[in-house]
Amino acid sequence: MRTTFDEIVPAFSTSWLTLDTWLTENERVLHVYGAADSSLPGWSRIELVAHLARAFDALVICEPAPEGTVPLSLAEYLGTYPSRAAQILEVTQNLAATHQDNLLQVVRTSATNALENLNRLIAAAADSGLGDPGDLVVQARRGPILLRDMVVSRLIEVVVHTYDLVNSFNGLIDSRGDARPLDHDAERIVANELLRIVITRGGWQLTVADPSLWIALATGRQPYDVDALARALEPVFTSDSVPDLGRMLPLL
Repeated sequence: MRTTFDEIVPAFSTSWLTLDTWLTENERVLHVYGAADSSLPGWSRIELVAHLARAFDALVICEPAPEGTVPLSLAEYLGTYPSRAAQILEVTQNLAATHQDNLLQVVRTSATNALENLNRLIAAAADSGLGDPGDLVVQARRGPILLRDMVVSRLIEVVVHTYDLVNSFNGLIDSRGDARPLDHDAERIVANELLRIVITRGGWQLTVADPSLWIALATGRQPYDVDALARALEPVFTSDSVPDLGRMLPLL
């Protein structure tokens, strides 16, 4: 079932608040050990934090697109990432270096501005007579996209980079149990949205069995393995099997 915009918006807000609490509680550790390599090749730990500001800024600059604008699909929008990977890293590195003394505040400001602009866009959708605010087409940094899919893309950024931060500080910060900075609703939504991309391309009937494992496989955070995939996904009908998605993954 397609996740509704009314489910996505609070999950986006809550996922950030949950991560922000974790970052705040561990700010000293971030400062002392932030320059070390992260679990994401080519990125330092503190650069992962800085990238969150960039992720939120992408929503800050969104404006309603002209009437009749044809939006990119979520898959098409996410597909623009690889060609700009070097630029994204360079901008993030500059941001981390410039604001090393107040980086968390910079991220918080970007998050606040993103949520405020999201509310403005929702109001604009209502003014235009749209029954579902998520159907508003907005002009984003990489092209036009439905507001729903834009927020999903930001939710993906927050959830996936939360994984990266937890893995990067494993052994330095306790992120088990109640200390785990991941909102379960946000994790479920991201897992289902990534699966929707796969289903749209292949037509299979699948459901998510293990959200965190599926997200790790779909985003290349865990090497592809058919046995792991069989634990992450399951067919809707027991007579079917999980297809080999090795040629399709990672999605981003």
